Parts: sequence; structure tokens; C-alpha cells
Amino acid sequence: MADKRKLQGEIDKCLKKVTEGVETFEEIWQKVHTAANANQKEKYEADLKKEIKKLQRLRDNIKTWLTSNDIKDKKSLMDNRKLIETQMERFKVVERETKTKAYSKEGLGLATKIDPAQKEKDEVRQWLTDSIDQLQMQIDQFESEIESVHVGSKRKKLDRDKQDRVDELCEWVERHKFHVQKLETIMRMLDNCSLETETIKLIQDDLQYYLECNQEPDFAENELIYEDLQLEDGPNSETTVFTPTTGHIQSNDDDMSS
Repeated sequence: MADKRKLQGEIDKCLKKVTEGVETFEEIWQKVHTAANANQKEKYEADLKKEIKKLQRLRDNIKTWLTSNDIKDKKSLMDNRKLIETQMERFKVVERETKTKAYSKEGLGLATKIDPAQKEKDEVRQWLTDSIDQLQMQIDQFESEIESVHVGSKRKKLDRDKQDRVDELCEWVERHKFHVQKLETIMRMLDNCSLETETIKLIQDDLQYYLECNQEPDFAENELIYEDLQLEDGPNSETTVFTPTTGHIQSNDDDMSS
């Protein structure tokens, strides 16, 4: 009983910090958008980044508690996790705007000095970074829904429909992680000059379609999207085949063992 009271005290303290952190984040966010000059705005953006890091650490604590069997009522934890993730999405927008403006300013000032090939490489690298960020954000959303299903179920064992949904979400998480791993490999090869920007651009349309439409009923993925890139081997880099109609993910190793 004493342990449960101590745990509840830690949770209450954490949730109070979330409330205070979100209020501080909102105040700084307003300052970012009403800053009188570029120096002020840059300072507020740095403050905003510090605040979102604090909220992310609190979110990590909440995610741990959500998996605990000692906590029965997890609604407030779920609500606060979603609240933090909303601020994370808002910060991503500010961060993206900052990068875009900084790049534009640099481009205007050094237009005659920038190597066109380097400019193209920077643009492709930024696209890779943004794509990885989108995948990670969708992974967070999938994992949040998985936890919501478990929290909302009064039974230890989920009913058939809920279990099917959880299984489907878990498979999408794994598929997204597969794409993250591939894009990180592509970025590394781009930095090492072992992959050309024109080659990387060949996958842009297919990947953008994946990012925007992977949850649509008629979504059909190009399963050979990376085949022509001849990527370097990395961890868990075996060829993966995903069948959207069944949600089943299968690697070539599975085929060999069957």
C-alpha cells in the first residue's frame, strides 16, 4: 500500500510538471511568433527547444507507467502523453520554419558562391531528415493508439477486433522502422558520397506516397522501392516484404526457413 501511495505521488508530481511545462511552452511559443527582431526570435526558439526536451523526458516517464500493471486507471497518463505529443508536433513546425528561413537567408547571401551540386545535396539531405521525422511521428501515434486500446480495455485479453487492430498497428510500427533504417543508410551513403542525389530522387515520389497514404484503405506500397539503390548492408537490413491487405511482414529469412 505504501509503495502504491509513493508511486501515485510520483505520478501526480510528474503530471503537475507537465501542466506547468505546457503552460511555459505556450508562453514561449507566443513570444516566438511575436518577436520584434531575428535575435529575439532565435533566443525564444532556443528556449522553446529546452522546454520541449523537458516535456519529452516527462513523456518517457509516462510511457513507462503506462506499461505498469500496478496502475489501474491510466486515462490521465494517456491524456498527458497526448498533450505532450501535441506540443512536439507544434515544435516540429517551428523547427522546420526556422531551418527553411535559415537556408533561404544563406542562399540569398551566398547565391554566387554556392556550388549547385552541394545545394542539391543539402536539399536531398533535408528531405531525408524530414521524412525520418514524419515516420517517427507516425510511429509515436501508432504506439499511442496501441496503449489507448490496452488502457481502454477492462479485460486482460482483448476482444478479437481490438486485438486485430493492435496487431495491425504493431506491424505498421515495424514497417515504419524498416523505412527509417533504410533512409538513415541512404543519408550515410549520401554523406560518404557513395550515393548520388539523382539516384535518391528516384524514390521520392514512392516514399512521399507511403508517408501520406499508408493508412488509406486502397494503399498499395511499392515493395521494391529501394532495390535499385544498392544500399550498404546495415543492421536488420534483410529484404522485407509487406502485404498491405493482410498487414503481414515477412523477411527473406522467413522464406528460407519455410
